[in-house]
Order: sequence, then structure tokens, then C-alpha cells
Amino acid sequence: MPGERTKYAWRTRILADRTQLGAAEHAAEAAALAALTPTLAGADEVVCAYVPIRGEPGDLRMLDALRAGDATVLLPVTGAPGPLSWARYDGPDSLRKARFGLLEPTTPTLPPETVSEATTILVPALAVDRRGVRLGRGAGYYDRTLGAARASTRLIAVVRDTELVDRLPEEAHDRRMGWALTPRGGLCELGRDLPVRPE
Repeated sequence: MPGERTKYAWRTRILADRTQLGAAEHAAEAAALAALTPTLAGADEVVCAYVPIRGEPGDLRMLDALRAGDATVLLPVTGAPGPLSWARYDGPDSLRKARFGLLEPTTPTLPPETVSEATTILVPALAVDRRGVRLGRGAGYYDRTLGAARASTRLIAVVRDTELVDRLPEEAHDRRMGWALTPRGGLCELGRDLPVRPE
């Protein structure tokens, strides 16, 4: 499919860029994201999040900042391709290594429909455009999961500042994001159709 071939090219480029990012800059960006995170949810709210891995922006400080504000943080539990299950994050000591190199909670696994309790969902992304089109890694877990979220839930793609772009290829099954969170730009509302800039 032409759209998937174009997505592959985007993924290849962004993943290459992430491997070139130095440890100091990654740490600085992670600290900036952690400083922004407490504004995303209030006490007693449920946030579905994830543990950044393999060069993804952010680190555990984002999750700990949410917990410090008394939000309930749920992390994905992967299984067979399909909607994600969830489990409560109770701090770094509650994590174990899982498939795909992920870290998942050791707390009891909750069913996929638990995502409907979230007021905010932090979604991993390789890039997101200003219309809200997200580029993931291609496995489709989040596209299968987010349909169960409430219409009022904030869907926030977490990306580096250079990964917020004007336009990405979109397919019918892609679920658009409402917001982007970047280290320097902070929380940015998406959803505007922009003209494509000449290359």
C-alpha cells in the first residue's frame, strides 16, 4: 500500500534521528517533559500512559510526577495483537521486563475497556502532525485501543519538538490525536488542516 510505504520512510528517518540524540540532550528533554506532566491531570484523575523506551522522549519521572499529583497512572500490558490491557503503576519497583523490550507493571492486569476511565491518555508516537495524525511503530495496538476511550478524553501524543510536523500520511484506521506534548513547546492543541509546505 502506498500509504504504508510512505509511513515506512517516515519511521526509518525518525528512528535514525533518535539514535543520533545524545544522552545529555535526551535527559534534558525528559526533565522538561517531567516538569510539564503535572499540569496534565488533577488529583483522582486516571491517566493511561506508558514507559518510554528505545530513545522515546521522556522517562519514569513523567509517571512519578503524575502520581505525586495523586493521579492514578495505568500502563499498557501487551498480549496478542488487539486492544491493550492495563495495570496500575505503583512506582519503579512495580515494573518488570516484558515483550518487545517494554516495562510493564506487576500489579493486577485490568481489561482493555479500563481505558474508558481515563481523562487523559499519553500516547507514544514517532511523530504527529498539526491535524492530529499520529505515526506509530506500525503494530496497531493503540489504533485498536483508543476507540474505547470516551469522546471527552484528551489524547496526547508525546514527541520531540522536531517530530511535530505539518503533515503525515493518514489511513482510514488511524485515530487522530487532540494534542501534542513536546519538551520545549509544551502542550499544543492539534486539529487544524494545514497546507502542505513545499519540500
